[in-house]
Amino acid sequence: MRVILVLMDTLRKDFLKTYNPETFVSTPNLDKFASESTVFDHHYIGSTPCMPARRDIMTGRLNFLERSWGPIEPYDITVSKVLQKHNIYSHLTTDHTHYFRLGGEGYINQYTTWDFHRGQEGDPWISRIKDPEWMPEQYYGKLRRQYQANRETWYEDEDKYPTPRTFKSACDWLELNKDEKDFFLQVEVFDPHEPFDVPSKYMKMYDDSYTGPYFETPNYGSVDVPEEAVDYIRKRYAALMTMTDVHFGRLVDKIKDLGMYDDTLIIVTSDHGYFLGERELFGKNYMHNYNELAALPLFLKDPYGRKVGDRISAVSQNIDIMPTILDYFNIEIPTEVQGKSWVPLIEDQNYDKKYAVYGAHGITVNITDGRYTYFRSPNKDNSPLYEYAGIPTTIRHYLGEKNPEDIEMGQFLKRTKYPVYKVPIDKPAILDGLGDMREYTKDSLLFDLNTDKEQKHPIQDAKIEDRMKRALVEQLEELEAPEEQFKRLELDDLE
Repeated sequence: MRVILVLMDTLRKDFLKTYNPETFVSTPNLDKFASESTVFDHHYIGSTPCMPARRDIMTGRLNFLERSWGPIEPYDITVSKVLQKHNIYSHLTTDHTHYFRLGGEGYINQYTTWDFHRGQEGDPWISRIKDPEWMPEQYYGKLRRQYQANRETWYEDEDKYPTPRTFKSACDWLELNKDEKDFFLQVEVFDPHEPFDVPSKYMKMYDDSYTGPYFETPNYGSVDVPEEAVDYIRKRYAALMTMTDVHFGRLVDKIKDLGMYDDTLIIVTSDHGYFLGERELFGKNYMHNYNELAALPLFLKDPYGRKVGDRISAVSQNIDIMPTILDYFNIEIPTEVQGKSWVPLIEDQNYDKKYAVYGAHGITVNITDGRYTYFRSPNKDNSPLYEYAGIPTTIRHYLGEKNPEDIEMGQFLKRTKYPVYKVPIDKPAILDGLGDMREYTKDSLLFDLNTDKEQKHPIQDAKIEDRMKRALVEQLEELEAPEEQFKRLELDDLE
């Protein structure tokens, strides 16, 4: 069995023609691949943002209920390590720089081999003491000095951008290993994540008439730029989607040229979405998990030609990727895995996943059954709140730096006897640097997607809300959520 998992970071579902025929974005290769695959219509995030999502994918468990952004833990069971125990070779090729930052430890080491393509976002790559040659004086949003230095190595040379290099390396790896029958290849590109940096030829496809200040990375929070700049940043994102699509198409062409396309399991998805001015918001993480952020594209190409062109309405999410891959390899799924294999869906067998639970640590906890979405807000103090970690790193710093005397250590997790740190949290780690963002998620919200697909009109229905609350409690218990989560979410009276 050959398996290829393609992750495109921050890929908006509603910008793809497969899900939104009215989209203005050109992605012909993804469109064609979708037509040759099975399309999942109710696929959701699990944990956000980047590294929590990847821990979900690799372990088949929800990260966000017990901790925020962090490393692979010593007690984690990962898909690639399970495959290696069964003599299945795994390889990661990526330009995702967060794997190499504080809080991203251990992920790459799960693979037999890995390849990294430098330069994305704030990757400390080009070591230049003086300012880069081009640092605009006027700009909107963020301007990363390090990224400006990095981009000088590829400016306008498309094939030198990190995403094209990553897809090219995947093609080279497949060429080198074309005679192998068993492997797991993960192809992971950072685009179309911000900064929305793209060769000018792609911007010309979407109207290159903007004359305002330089703008390629919005500030997270309420929209703080003029309307023409919002329109422009949406077009920059669209242009980056198109470039990413071009190089994804080259990967598909290589798979076909090597005769692997018809009998390889290929999964294409993303980790989360992004707000590009919708609801007057930019960015991610701090707001409610509306579908602009939480609903993901998912295309699965079955190696036996089943369900080609079909659409699946069952609820799914990224913790299901790990058990699905193991199932295709006929490898027993570890008991600690919380996700559900999609093989029964492909084989028209019983599939027992009814809900998706998702969110970011310390903010809201959300649940959907595919029709209703319910965003459960915490109490006004957002407490009690803890992180549980064997390795106490998080995004760009260490857990408990400000209150080490309050940290406990013990066997707090049900699935392992490994002792972990229990770190009291005053503010979710993912919101560091963003100020007090509680206003954005202060109210619990309920939506009916049948009548309000865009989630613009919360409904007031005590009976349905009670049913969704009870479903959330049931799911949290099944997912082994720490006990304090019930109190923080004011659900402890329903336990």
